[in-house]
Amino acid sequence: MEAEGLPGGLELAAGGGGAGLSPEKRAALGASLPLLKRDYRFEAVWFWGCVHGVRGTYYIAQGLGADRAAPRSRLYSLDCVEWSLLTPVAKEVGEQAERLKGRFQGDPSFQYEYAEVSAEDAERLLEDGTELVIKEEDRLIATIDQIDRAVGIVPRGAFVKTPLGSVHENRNFEGLSLTEAKKLSSYFHFTEPSNLKNKTLLEKANWDPSTDFLDSLEHDIPPGLYTAEGERKMCILECIFSSQLYCFSGQLLNIMH
Repeated sequence: MEAEGLPGGLELAAGGGGAGLSPEKRAALGASLPLLKRDYRFEAVWFWGCVHGVRGTYYIAQGLGADRAAPRSRLYSLDCVEWSLLTPVAKEVGEQAERLKGRFQGDPSFQYEYAEVSAEDAERLLEDGTELVIKEEDRLIATIDQIDRAVGIVPRGAFVKTPLGSVHENRNFEGLSLTEAKKLSSYFHFTEPSNLKNKTLLEKANWDPSTDFLDSLEHDIPPGLYTAEGERKMCILECIFSSQLYCFSGQLLNIMH
């Protein structure tokens, strides 16, 4: 959720069944996120959420440029005041990090051994000077990437794609009607689309290229992966595989949380 809408967004998240933040943490975020935007010269800052560990909690923020579809900067904080930039990891390290099991420790310097690696790969990595360990900081960014790919969701019309290919927030978007909010076709994965190229011209006949440039939840596998329940002012999407993965859209909110 955007830093400017943080208080209202957190209230909606807690009311919709999500875990809330203490008043102290809310106040700290309200003060530090605008400074983060200024110091790093971001166009916008989104509060991504929390990852709880055994000895501490990671609070995650994302910094965005003018093109909302461009790679985002990820930052974490242990106290909602001091922030550290997360460095993208190599593909192989990310794949190993995703195989790790168990809770986070809450210590960015904590090291895990590679979960699965063949003798040949181990020899190659050692020759390249790569240690067969993964820092928790690397596991953290791999986990954020994995969650973003799975449940980074936006409502149809909230973002528009220009003829030059850049993506921007639609300032004229005021939310979905209750009827549209209950349709999975009204929600898109906010990641690089993978299914659009397989659509026929007939299927694309009624599409608007400025808004229909992402993969819809309607065709996710298995069918029924998400459920949508709406009231007058808020719609909640839940993932059947985890009660902790849900999205909501409130009246006059133009992004999903």
